Amino acid sequence: MIGDTRSVLVVGLGNPLLGDDGVGWRVAEQVQRDGAGAAEVDCLAVGGLGLMERLVGYDQAVIIDAITTGRQSPGTLYRLTMDDLPETGSEHLSSSHDMTLPTALRLGRSLGLRLPRVIWLVAVEAERTHDFAEALTPPVAAAVPRAARMVFELLRQSIEEAEPR
Repeated sequence: MIGDTRSVLVVGLGNPLLGDDGVGWRVAEQVQRDGAGAAEVDCLAVGGLGLMERLVGYDQAVIIDAITTGRQSPGTLYRLTMDDLPETGSEHLSSSHDMTLPTALRLGRSLGLRLPRVIWLVAVEAERTHDFAEALTPPVAAAVPRAARMVFELLRQSIEEAEPR
């Protein structure tokens, strides 16, 4: 099952032209460069319904995004599940012009779509997400390798859980 390349999807979310908002892409690119094993890696600038549609057909997913809680310093890492997801703060998992990802997932499941049973969110506390800049701020850039390691830990965990005992 885990050998199926459609079993695990890693998605970096954001806009690489809006400063720290591009951190999801940078982490996903590092995961791809370092070898994601059986996982497929993608970079997207969508949320809600668009992201839910991209998740169709996968057993598990790891989503990487910027988050702005204002409660932690920039570069702080979070490992969350959909149940842990804060109501606000994650830049691409909610939108005033779309539905939140949890709402979109409920809709997709009610329509009978095959969606991941496990979805992890690796979020990086961002500083500047609305400035036109290709560079990440220094604390967010420093978090990229640590976030990539967190993604690899989640991928290893998903492999171990899928192995027959």
